[in-house]
Amino acid sequence: MPKALRTDLHKLASTTNVVVALLPIAFFAAGYFVSFYFHFLTVASFFLLIVNFFYRHVQKEHSILRNFGLLGQGRYLIESLGPEFRQYWFMGDREERPFNRLERAEVYRKAKNVDSVVSFGSLMEYDANEIKLRHSMFPTPVSRRKPYRLTVGEERGVKKPYVLTKPFMVSGMSYGALGSHAIRAIARGAAAAGIPMNCGEGGYPKYHFMEDADIIFQLGTAKFGVRNKDGDFEPEKLQEIAANPQVKMVEIKFSQGAKPGKGGMLPKEKISKEIAEMRGVKMGEDAISPPYHKECSDLPSTIAFIDRIQKLVDVPVGCKMCIGSLDEFKDFVQECIRQDVFPDWISVDGGEGGTGAAPKTFIDYVGMPLFPALHGVVKILVELGVRDRVKVFAAGKLINAARQSIAFALGADAIYSARGFMLALGCIQSRECGANTCPVGITTQNPKLQAGLVIEDKAKRVKHYIENTLHDLDEVVVAIGKSCPTELTVDDLFIPSVCNLYQMVENEPGLRKPLQDLRSNQ
Repeated sequence: MPKALRTDLHKLASTTNVVVALLPIAFFAAGYFVSFYFHFLTVASFFLLIVNFFYRHVQKEHSILRNFGLLGQGRYLIESLGPEFRQYWFMGDREERPFNRLERAEVYRKAKNVDSVVSFGSLMEYDANEIKLRHSMFPTPVSRRKPYRLTVGEERGVKKPYVLTKPFMVSGMSYGALGSHAIRAIARGAAAAGIPMNCGEGGYPKYHFMEDADIIFQLGTAKFGVRNKDGDFEPEKLQEIAANPQVKMVEIKFSQGAKPGKGGMLPKEKISKEIAEMRGVKMGEDAISPPYHKECSDLPSTIAFIDRIQKLVDVPVGCKMCIGSLDEFKDFVQECIRQDVFPDWISVDGGEGGTGAAPKTFIDYVGMPLFPALHGVVKILVELGVRDRVKVFAAGKLINAARQSIAFALGADAIYSARGFMLALGCIQSRECGANTCPVGITTQNPKLQAGLVIEDKAKRVKHYIENTLHDLDEVVVAIGKSCPTELTVDDLFIPSVCNLYQMVENEPGLRKPLQDLRSNQ
């Protein structure tokens, strides 16, 4: 940049400091000699002078503020607004993470019950680099369509098996991670649409129970809701919760996609007095769950723990895990075979999952992605001859019918989603879930912020989102030529491979050289 066009920030800051010091004097003089009303500006400029003095000579934490004063504050202001500027002004429709604008808009439109038809072609990459769904020349006629029905617990002959009549469920979100208004809105919408809701590991599901939704109680590593004062598991409390007619299943959480290998985390900012009492934790301290159940030190004790929980309650009992090693999972299944104890279902959570607080390294780098993990889990169950003894649920960014169809084709029996329902409530992806400052009142315990979330209105949005997503799923299944989502197989997917790319570019001169380089490096 030419020197004449450069801004010398040091000189600008020095000038700003001088101007800030002179303004109170100038406005005071104007107030004295011209008009009394200038004294209002005298007060405001004197306040700026004090703030500038504090930044430059008192506080020691920020070097930029000590060097540049009020001018330096502009840097922090711009930085704090950066995500909003990028989100609404600069980023393209497909650039944002974890959900781009197109994905969010699809959920918003479904939640508002607005037609989500688009025009003029796809904005996705249609170049054989993405998994696509194979349609059939002969879509399924109406007479051959089958209603979805999945009975959980039938393999074990539990006293109270649970029948899923829709292949969509609300994944684990606790009171604490979400505010009470959000919990009740999702629960009410789920009940109206006829799907169950997982209450997460937050303890006694007080606000989940306020609506009529069927509840999946999640047993986390900290045993919230079913532990004594020492934090140890108390079987009687679990039996009491499971006896509630709304509780249809119990899920043992071994790990989750956001932070596999670590326990749940609830930042201290979100722990109210009520939450502290419900979880049995202290206020003013982060609630960090253990990374594993103390009863589960190895595979034999882990399977024995599943068996113990199954014998305590009359409802189906399954488990949730993010896959780190398929070899380790195979050992898990072999131990199930040895003890003749199987969870009624396994929820496979992809490493791309996550609704709450987690260390960045774990969010970005730990845990297998859902699709290869799901395919590997189902393949192992089939190879070991026990696929018919275990249902498989899938979770991990399954907010729309396209990804849900892929999950079914890879072997899922039902679908979990969490962030899809947060988006249905109006989440704008501000990513302040762990700071208790959620601007739309979903992931906060601040009553003033929660007041903006009207339960009755948002419950309708949740219901619409469920119904419209399932409608899309049904249309996709029909187009593929199947009568039910569980009939989808890997053969219904177009999965890119290097061979596909070879064939695609063989006759493209501009791509031959890169292709030759690719081959030579293999």
